[in-house]
Amino acid sequence: MNIFQYPSQAEWAALQQRAAQQQAQDVEQRVQQIFEDVRRRGDAALLDYARQFDGADLSAGLRVSPEELAAAAAQVPAELQTAIRQAHANILRFHKAQIPQEERVETMPGVTCWRRAVPVQRVGLYIPGGTAPLFSTLLMLGVPARLAGCPEIVLCTPPQKDGSVNPIILFTAQLLGITTIVKAGGAQAVAALSGGTDSVPAVDKIFGPGNRYVTAAKQLATRYGVAIDMPAGPSEVLVIADESATPAFVAADLLSQAEHGPDSQVILLSDSLLVLEQTKAEVERQLQELPRAEVAAQALTESRAILLRTPEEMLYFSNQYAPEHLILAVRNPEQLAEGVTSAGSVFLGHLTPEAVGDYASGTNHTLPTNGYARNYSGVSLDSFLKKITFQRLTPEGLLNVGPVVETMAESEGLRAHARAVTLRLEALAGGEQ
Repeated sequence: MNIFQYPSQAEWAALQQRAAQQQAQDVEQRVQQIFEDVRRRGDAALLDYARQFDGADLSAGLRVSPEELAAAAAQVPAELQTAIRQAHANILRFHKAQIPQEERVETMPGVTCWRRAVPVQRVGLYIPGGTAPLFSTLLMLGVPARLAGCPEIVLCTPPQKDGSVNPIILFTAQLLGITTIVKAGGAQAVAALSGGTDSVPAVDKIFGPGNRYVTAAKQLATRYGVAIDMPAGPSEVLVIADESATPAFVAADLLSQAEHGPDSQVILLSDSLLVLEQTKAEVERQLQELPRAEVAAQALTESRAILLRTPEEMLYFSNQYAPEHLILAVRNPEQLAEGVTSAGSVFLGHLTPEAVGDYASGTNHTLPTNGYARNYSGVSLDSFLKKITFQRLTPEGLLNVGPVVETMAESEGLRAHARAVTLRLEALAGGEQ
């Protein structure tokens, strides 16, 4: 990690640049080609991409069979099963508290309005596989999807080289009651979910993180009338650490994001040069102990350690950067947290590693990246619900609000709008109900 000391605000934009943003044009062109291919050839294209990208022969079928699903639990260690069940319980408890209550509001006498939450009918969950199958992400998406009552849930995840799906992902799917599971990953999975194939049902909304190809594919899917949770791309973390921080803790937090993938990014801000230097040394030491050291090392090439003058200046930098994960490793985290305006999820204090949010604290880890935390929230129960408004008028209500609508509609030159009210008012005046 390179250390930058007291950069001017004019230099901040360069320090806040994500590597993925620099490669966007080439990625979008390739994803467009994949979309067109999948929409033209359907399952045949998915089978070809499985051979090309995953080294898997799926000629026996793209769907996970009931037998494969039933056999998964026997391949998952009991200790891990227990941990997954506990994480499931915590995530369920946190998201259950988000269930909206329907409230009826009388805006004028006789005019009643209310809003009802209705589940998205068909949702697609994309779960990354590859070198780190994210079964934890399946919990984060499957729990609120089930809680919302979505009638159709389709899971897409990349196959292993032998054509199977990671048994931990299948065990988690079984725990969630998800049975429609497709062996497809990357942009091609998103393309299939957006238009449908013989094996992949088309969905209304696509959820799930992924690399820059998956992110570009999700954004492209919106052009075909499919909604997405957010543009969730390569993982990132920003840590604000003052002199009270423990360099070993901070280094572990930085590496926990760097090991996600070579295009992940970590940023460290501090008002203490000593903390920056000690953390950098700890990163180099701990890196050697990681099984995914090569991946993390690649991510660190795009990472920065920055010396700033005050906590306020660090927070200002952070709000501009809008990190997916923000760790406040400072003496008074609650006080500093009051000024956070742009972040996916915030972790307060020296004993709150970002890793707990990734797995089991209960909050959702599917979060906006690439600066989208400025205008997107992370996944929640609301992400799987549509809010439909209703209204009903009594005769008294029409008499009260009708003249207001007539006056406004006439002023906008929308005579038919006004007439829709006037005819009813005349009917009431004539004794009709």
